[in-house]
Amino acid sequence: MLKDKIESLSKAYFETYRSVRHHLHAHPELSYKEFNTSQFIQNHFQSLGIPFKVMAETGVVALIEGKKSNRVIALRADIDALPIQEENNTAYASKIPGVMHACGHDVHTTILLGAAKILHDTKQDWEGTVKLIFQPGEEKNPGGASILIKEGVLENPAPTAIIGLHVHPILETGKLSFRTGKAMASADEIYVTVKGKGGHAATPHLTADTVLAASELVVALQKVVSRDRDPLSPSVLSICAINGGFTTNVIPAEVKLMGTFRAMDEPWRFNAHKRMQEVAEGIATSSGAEIDFKIDVGYPAVHNDPAITQRARSIAISTIGESNVEEGELRMGAEDFGYYSQKIAGCFFRLGTGNKQKNIVSGVHTPTFDIDEDAIEIGMRMMATLGATL
Repeated sequence: MLKDKIESLSKAYFETYRSVRHHLHAHPELSYKEFNTSQFIQNHFQSLGIPFKVMAETGVVALIEGKKSNRVIALRADIDALPIQEENNTAYASKIPGVMHACGHDVHTTILLGAAKILHDTKQDWEGTVKLIFQPGEEKNPGGASILIKEGVLENPAPTAIIGLHVHPILETGKLSFRTGKAMASADEIYVTVKGKGGHAATPHLTADTVLAASELVVALQKVVSRDRDPLSPSVLSICAINGGFTTNVIPAEVKLMGTFRAMDEPWRFNAHKRMQEVAEGIATSSGAEIDFKIDVGYPAVHNDPAITQRARSIAISTIGESNVEEGELRMGAEDFGYYSQKIAGCFFRLGTGNKQKNIVSGVHTPTFDIDEDAIEIGMRMMATLGATL
């Protein structure tokens, strides 16, 4: 059976691709600067004789054709790293100061490279075409997915569905989790500058108090998500930085704020943008200050197609057992996979990478993040099986 052959090859190639992961982890590159990573991926496909093309400068898109059929499935991995200084003391720790694969994109890339090898070896056993997408810039607006889509990554041939996975240290290695429908939130960045006439703190009546206006704005914005939002629709607005002033007795002429807005519902998302702007304008008028309120529209929410996700879950159960397939939680984190799921049926699932017995418990985006590498074999097996049989 094809399933057994894929499992056998996943185990046979595990050590090879663990070494690939070590190389990628030791040589991380920031968003849209993944030139060496891209070349490594290209070299891998050249060595296998798999056709590919470069998109968006550092993205790589390859095609593996099985037996003749109109079926086209896309598998996606992201390739960029984060501006974090690694604190792990491992042989494969980052060699690049201040840059680290702290979100597991080295793992995603490794898994898809391994799945590509398996799919290539078994192409006489399955039908259709598998499109392999290695995407740059997932960690930084506008999101590499949006750029690849504009360049036609979902065309020629056009996939009917796209699959992605993400490491999940909260989930023990050996397990997968799937969620149907709303899975992850949209993410927009908020940038505010409050300007006014500064002056002596002892004569506030002669100033436009920018600190007070900024404080009022922080509080008032919370009413948008607590009073304007449907209580059954999750949403988060967090102001995470306030910068202004330099001493105890001077009201500054300028205060800057930064934050993030997350939502699960697209119409509400953009209604909220309008309401936040209105709140800022009202406080500006009442305080005599000027408020420059900008929203950098980011990734849309990730929506998992019910039919595709249910099929993927069923394949996972037959691959690793029902006891190892769990229901995924709703997450307010964001992923630019949402761009794909807006265009075609998508399934974004979680790969367990934690191991409490080995003390592998650090979360993503931390300087001590790592994985139980046994998860690589499971990931390769699952992505190859989905590519061949979904």
